[in-house]
Amino acid sequence: MKRSIALIVMVCVLAVSLFSAGVKEVSEEDLSLKKIQEKGKFVLGLDDSFPPLGFRNEKNEIVGFDIDVAREVCNRLGVELVLQVIDWNAKEQELNTGNIDCIWNGFTITDERKENINFTEPYLNNAQVAVVKNSSPFNSLADLAGKTVGLQAGSSASDAVNGNVDFAKSLKAVIEVKDNLTALMDLEIGGVDAVVLDLFVAADNISRSGKDFRIIDEPLAKEEYGIGFRKNDNALRDKVQELLEGMAKDGSLAKISTAWFQADITVVGQ
Repeated sequence: MKRSIALIVMVCVLAVSLFSAGVKEVSEEDLSLKKIQEKGKFVLGLDDSFPPLGFRNEKNEIVGFDIDVAREVCNRLGVELVLQVIDWNAKEQELNTGNIDCIWNGFTITDERKENINFTEPYLNNAQVAVVKNSSPFNSLADLAGKTVGLQAGSSASDAVNGNVDFAKSLKAVIEVKDNLTALMDLEIGGVDAVVLDLFVAADNISRSGKDFRIIDEPLAKEEYGIGFRKNDNALRDKVQELLEGMAKDGSLAKISTAWFQADITVVGQ
């Protein structure tokens, strides 16, 4: 009788274990793509002052290279693109709390970010550069020793400066502001001696504004842009990657790139 009871107990324990494993497997199922398809919307988090990747035009509409690419991805996915402006300094919090489905706006891939973010493969190469006034005597990073540098808080410019230890130590001060446009205005009025920011943004600002700025030829760091998803959202991330690769193959990605950069500078599938 005791052996029978013991056997029954063992069977019950095994059944509970198998049931628990089944529940765990169901709970861990990746529904990220399915949820997007069911709600019919894809919420993209961005900084709306990051030309030419994502910014507001003269009509206050959010436009840019990343926006056009994302819109085509959503067309192929059969969902509506929703643009959600976020505080770039709190971008990972916005993603992980579910306020947005991805971070897609000149988002630099770094080893530190990879710990919390599920990135696509790179789609653009980039660099962090220093912008100075044309009239300034600065022609290299070494020339900025003892000077004040401005940059956007929470951006990869901060990582680039801090990652270049000798350069960072040589500076008088680093001033962090809300966005790149504010930093460039500080440069214009003499509040800082240089601004560190993305090469694309720097070149676009100088070209469109006509301001008396120039880029120091020596970059602080070379970088790659990717699209960031929640760590476990593999299905959604993989589908977007698949669609980007399809766009690269059929030429539509090159077409969008040429419209914004006068050449195909994308690196998807390379």
